[in-house]
Amino acid sequence: MNESRPRVLIVDDEYAIRRFLRTTLDAHAYTVFEAETGEQALNAVLDRRPDIIILDLGLPDMDGIDVIRQLREWSQIPIIVLSVRGYEKDKIAALDSGADDYLTKPFSTGELLARLRVTLRRLAQTKNQPIYDIGQLQVDLAHRRVTIRGEEIGLTPTEYDLLRALVTNAGHVLTHRYLLQQVWGPGYEGETHLLRVNVSNLRRKIEPDPTRPQYILTEPGVGYRLYTDDSSVV
Repeated sequence: MNESRPRVLIVDDEYAIRRFLRTTLDAHAYTVFEAETGEQALNAVLDRRPDIIILDLGLPDMDGIDVIRQLREWSQIPIIVLSVRGYEKDKIAALDSGADDYLTKPFSTGELLARLRVTLRRLAQTKNQPIYDIGQLQVDLAHRRVTIRGEEIGLTPTEYDLLRALVTNAGHVLTHRYLLQQVWGPGYEGETHLLRVNVSNLRRKIEPDPTRPQYILTEPGVGYRLYTDDSSVV
């Protein structure tokens, strides 16, 4: 086994899906492990120590949302949900429970691979440097410094906290509820107007054209995603 290859745990009770994903990911230099149930998945995380989890929600022994919640009690391993459930409420529930991303079946292989690349880059950034470069936007977390094309931008504390939450999860959908909890704290989960106002103010400061955002992208009815330099993800 090549230890330099990213390790992916596939959790799905459909053999055909697991076989397809194993073949695809192996061809793109991933080491793949498999689990058919939620219990097997939890044990595999302990035994196999994957870098990323691809998780179906419809498991035979427990709901995938419960698997996410249990994992988030002790692990921050990135989780990409791959599910036939395409309703907005299901996406929000998974993301609010701690999933990092959500793709609906049937899915594009290219998009899944792009999401995996984004996740790996985010992991590398988190481990190796406190400075995030996304296009002409640079965020220096160590010094709370934000620049556009080398020019420093003045942000309010709230705007900076909002941008920080987006940058540290670049490429991943963050729900309205998650952002409100992270930036404003408990009790603000329903204040979506407050969030929209601050996103609008932040866009005016960092976007070349706030009416056509390049960095802070809207996921209709769900939340926001920070653009990454992998255009196939957007």
